[in-house]
Amino acid sequence: MRRPYRNLRGKRILITGAASGIGRATALHAAAEGAELVLTDIDEPKLQLVAKEAAEDGVVVHVARALDIADHEAVVGFAEDVHTACGNMDVVMNIAGISTWGPVEQLEHRHWRRTIDVDLMGPIHVIECFVPPMIRARRGGHLVNVSSAAGLLGLPWHAPYSAAKFGLRGVSEVLRFDLRRHGIGVTLVCPGAVKTPLVGTVEIVGVDRDHPAWRKLTKRFEAHATSPDDVATKIIQAVKQGRYLVLTSRDIQLAYWLQRTFAPGYELVMRVANDRLVAAATRSRR
Repeated sequence: MRRPYRNLRGKRILITGAASGIGRATALHAAAEGAELVLTDIDEPKLQLVAKEAAEDGVVVHVARALDIADHEAVVGFAEDVHTACGNMDVVMNIAGISTWGPVEQLEHRHWRRTIDVDLMGPIHVIECFVPPMIRARRGGHLVNVSSAAGLLGLPWHAPYSAAKFGLRGVSEVLRFDLRRHGIGVTLVCPGAVKTPLVGTVEIVGVDRDHPAWRKLTKRFEAHATSPDDVATKIIQAVKQGRYLVLTSRDIQLAYWLQRTFAPGYELVMRVANDRLVAAATRSRR
């Protein structure tokens, strides 16, 4: 088992979803630590802005390329170019993701497929392309997978998102032990509410997001959301400390504790949350 990194100076770090939100914040925090960066995101213009910002601070950005991590062939080609340009990674961070919510009777196959392709298969593509070379290099390293509170809890209307995030949690739990003998640590990050662009882009099937009832619910969500910088700080600390599970806010810590220690309380909270969401959605149907 590897010893935790004292710092990230000179470490080569791959970050997906680096153009915005948690990915952008983590990239800039890693840059501040003196890491060397490999960045990717589906949004080319914003990705290049992040790469430029990091490079202006004297950080080495080996590669910054836009791609869809759900495209296996694209990830394979990207990995080949990255390994040619700068060698193996020391840290791999799967942060990119999308979110789709909705009642099961309104979800279409495409909602399930795209969410799972991006949020589960995307990280798997990255893992299969970048982790085996880390193993062969015999230098240890670290893998970070950003799941979600929806990968721990039965949050209402989150079925496609939870399918992917529970899956990524399962992958992480297995690799946590599988990779230990190779000196590669694993961190599973399960954020709750975070003020990222995903709040505005999440697809909520069958709901008018401009309706006052839904706007009120969104404002309530944002009121107790943590910042991407706070999450990024916790991710960097976890890598340096060799910590496995990162819960980024008190409410998620409490809910996870309740789930594991007092099932009736947990079930009551989930039922109330479900009822409130359905009530707001009923008033804001398209």
